[in-house]
Amino acid sequence: MYKYTEDNLIEQPTKQLFAELGYEVMDCLDEVVGENATLGRETYRDVVLVPRLREAIERLNPNLPIESIETAVRELTKDRSALHPTVANKEVYTLLKDGVATSIRASDGSIRGQNVKVIDWDTADNNDFFLASQFWVAGDLGRKRPDLIGFINGLPLVFVELKALHVSAKDAYDKNLSDYKDTIPHLFWYNALTILSNGTESRIGTISSAWEHFVEWPKINSEGESRAVSLETMIRGTCEKNRLLDIMENFTLFTDAFGSPTKILAKNHQFLGVNNAIEALQGLDGNKGRLGVFWHTQGSGKSYSMMFFSQKVLRKMPGNWSFVIVTDRQELDDQIYKTFADGGVITETYTQA
Repeated sequence: MYKYTEDNLIEQPTKQLFAELGYEVMDCLDEVVGENATLGRETYRDVVLVPRLREAIERLNPNLPIESIETAVRELTKDRSALHPTVANKEVYTLLKDGVATSIRASDGSIRGQNVKVIDWDTADNNDFFLASQFWVAGDLGRKRPDLIGFINGLPLVFVELKALHVSAKDAYDKNLSDYKDTIPHLFWYNALTILSNGTESRIGTISSAWEHFVEWPKINSEGESRAVSLETMIRGTCEKNRLLDIMENFTLFTDAFGSPTKILAKNHQFLGVNNAIEALQGLDGNKGRLGVFWHTQGSGKSYSMMFFSQKVLRKMPGNWSFVIVTDRQELDDQIYKTFADGGVITETYTQA
């Protein structure tokens, strides 16, 4: 019966899939920490692979002094246990997205500001993608061993928990993820996305998502594809290097609109639809200004799709862009303005007509 275990049926094929996507994959069950450490960790409490982080930052910032590199490493790895977990996650996310601001004293005595790039968002292969299986992490309440953790430049950004085929994926949320967030919370300061699966049922969410907000990712490239909620579709659709960077950079939002800090990840239809709109915008001359229609059903996230679209345009496309949002009801106008403001997309003090 050994060949029908969770490891053989689900975890091993998933590891092979990550390897196919270009990740370096390692079984860390017997990892050594401290002296002669396998991955450079001093203790099992360390969740950042500092040697990989330092090497990546040095490679991405070849002209910066070592003082700036070390400052960035310290800023990324510092203790954030006093913060609300989602606030800690947002703080790290901002450092990843915008770089780490550092300053050094020049030879003439002046202070010079320097920004340290942590991830190359434009060229995926300039980053270090590493997948660890059976990676021990220690916390104040004990040690845990998540199934798979995906690292980019030494930072644990992808969390994957797998269950056997006959067990509901919800069990991964109820019995594993909830426990890990209590026992080893510092792992989730860095988390970009969380995947829970039993091989046939797969869901994706964020550090703050309740189970009902973990969603399927049924299509990889286009809305025309047949729905497939398999783990392979989920991994290819969200963890392929370029898609993962795109989701992290352009399809992630934080908001306080729900009464507590909340992290929002685009749903599959939003990711595909917004990228279709971006493609149309890039071909603006050829299509004579017609970008098309992005149709949503009620409650499917129109406001967030607008936010993802404007965020990606401002970040990835050169130009002095302005966005005009037209509504047909005052109540809706107030609502969408508040949604944009709560999500940090509006930087001016007042922009509602």
